[in-house]
Amino acid sequence: MAGPVLLAALWKRLPVVVMEPNAIPGFTHRKLARFVARALLSFSETAKWFPPEVAEVTGLPVRSEFFAIPPKPRSGQLTVLITGGSQGSRTLNRAAQESWKLWDSGAVRLIHQTGPAAYELLASEFQLSGIDGEMSPFLADMPAAFAAADIVVSRAGMGTVSELAAAGKPSILVPFPFAADDHQLHNAQAMERGGAARLVRDADFNGEKLFETVSQVMTNLAAMGEAARRFAKPGAARRAAEILEEVARA
Repeated sequence: MAGPVLLAALWKRLPVVVMEPNAIPGFTHRKLARFVARALLSFSETAKWFPPEVAEVTGLPVRSEFFAIPPKPRSGQLTVLITGGSQGSRTLNRAAQESWKLWDSGAVRLIHQTGPAAYELLASEFQLSGIDGEMSPFLADMPAAFAAADIVVSRAGMGTVSELAAAGKPSILVPFPFAADDHQLHNAQAMERGGAARLVRDADFNGEKLFETVSQVMTNLAAMGEAARRFAKPGAARRAAEILEEVARA
């Protein structure tokens, strides 16, 4: 959708500032990279796609509530937040359901956002599972859900990844396999390389894999949370505004 707008701006000799939050730029940004006035990035590795003099890692603007979430002290019970976005994720929903029988009694609390389509069926079965937790079709207060969680299981869209970084939350990232240019996979790989997350491919994710991966990272959650915060850019919105003003004045 951005392609025609950017082409029109360049044709009219208007300066273009692009915000590229993903680890690998989309098609339009890749093709027009050498023509933009500034490129605002979220990952340093994305800079290789743009002329060095225009690229800057500003981060993606994230609500201040996520930055205000303090580190969560560990308790005897692990709280796992599972969220597939506003519409939910069939892969994440299925894996969560398959994992219910694997957890020791009282060992885990699940906060599961299912999306509206799957909620009624899953909620009725969850009540019979004996697992501690809560299930909802939509989470209106995502910062509160992040604050309650020891670890987050989610897709790897850049909005979610930026919120995880701001909150300093360790995560298990399951990239949506049909995202354009497989950009969610690249986002998850960048987070995993930085020690902030574990990447599991959609085709490999099931109840056993969820249980196994959570069990593997339980002793490393604090270090993963610190690594996640190293990706955070609390001044992203202000810096973006400053750059827009600089380019407009120039």
